[in-house]
Amino acid sequence: MFAGALDLGVLSPALPALARGFGIEPRDASWTFSIYLIANVIAIVVMSKLADTYGRRAVYVACVALFAAGSVVAILAPSFEIFLGARALQAIGAGGIFPVATAAIADRIPPERRGSALGLLGAVWGLAAIAGPAFGGVVTHLFSWHWIFAANVPLAAAVILLAQRYVPAGAPGRRGPLDVAGMVALALGLLGAMIGLTRLDTSLPSFGNTTLVVALTVAALAFAALIPIERRAAEPVIAPEFFATRQLAVAFGLEILIGMLEAALFFIPAAFVAARGLDAALAGAIAAGGALVFVIAIPLAGRALDRFGSRSVLASGALVTACGLGLLGFGLDRFGLALFAVAIAGVGFGALLGAPTRYIVSNAVPPERRATAVGLLSIFLIIGMIFGASLAGGIIGADIAAVDGYRLAYGVFAALAVLAALGTSLLLPRSRELRAAIHGAGDPK
Repeated sequence: MFAGALDLGVLSPALPALARGFGIEPRDASWTFSIYLIANVIAIVVMSKLADTYGRRAVYVACVALFAAGSVVAILAPSFEIFLGARALQAIGAGGIFPVATAAIADRIPPERRGSALGLLGAVWGLAAIAGPAFGGVVTHLFSWHWIFAANVPLAAAVILLAQRYVPAGAPGRRGPLDVAGMVALALGLLGAMIGLTRLDTSLPSFGNTTLVVALTVAALAFAALIPIERRAAEPVIAPEFFATRQLAVAFGLEILIGMLEAALFFIPAAFVAARGLDAALAGAIAAGGALVFVIAIPLAGRALDRFGSRSVLASGALVTACGLGLLGFGLDRFGLALFAVAIAGVGFGALLGAPTRYIVSNAVPPERRATAVGLLSIFLIIGMIFGASLAGGIIGADIAAVDGYRLAYGVFAALAVLAALGTSLLLPRSRELRAAIHGAGDPK
């Protein structure tokens, strides 16, 4: 799981070198994140179903092998197109590793110890967020960005051997159809949005950009078609029942905005390289420092939830994030101010990326539906990250060394954070949130 989580952010300090190596524009470099995320969100649905049907171990081992194979292809990729294919292969493997590992823990560990075990998986994500940019920066600076993925291969071999002994082979035997139509519509919508957003050109009117208009039109049609598809599906990817109350609908909407904001973290190292001419190692260390701040802030935000409620924590986190990202865009050419801005944004992200939305969903749905509802949050977070990474790539534009694109991108991210803060006003206040939890689910009567 650590390797899969690491591969999401490990490329962030290597973006300038990767763009130069393949001779691509920075708007296209953002696809290294977006393609990983879109393949990951589809793979989570498919691999989870296969693991429930055919057994944990076989699917887990296959996914680890796919992840390793994608890493080998990424190292050897002679072109950007092949590299993107390798990233998709990695993501398909990672999409099975995460849910199958979680399910295997739930299968093997008794309920009284399960929370602590699952908490360790959360700690793995936090550690990967800290180590990823720093590791990627050091490897890029000392060797080449290609070798960022080299450690995945021996690690995968060791995990496959250990899985034969420790990962349960059995399956719950759950049967049911895959929501193929829903997955196709979701994938088309996300691809259309990615292509359209990365084709943004701030120097031209949008209506004159044929690719942008066509791609966003396809995305809009696909997302519109997704609604009736999911209403008819036996086991939908995005269950309409989870939007029956305002509390849940707002929580899922906020999760998309939070995902878009999280994408801002991917471009911090490249922004420092463009503005200050830093090497990849130092730029990656700065991003890792910001990640460390939000990992430290996460448990503090969790305690604040019990005292002040989710609405207050999310609103505060969004406003602090807006201040940090706005200040970062304004102060990119002032090193001390930019470092301070990264730390401020890290505090805000600690409140947004911790427990608040999961807290809302856990309180708003009945116990038998909580796992599915929380899993849907992960899908919406990834969708938001796809939108955010694609949007930033389009805004930054054609010149990866030009600081103005990063300034504008972080100004837009700050505006999105303000929008998220305004959206929290639609959530239940603390007293009504508690009553909803006591009554079992949804808005209290």
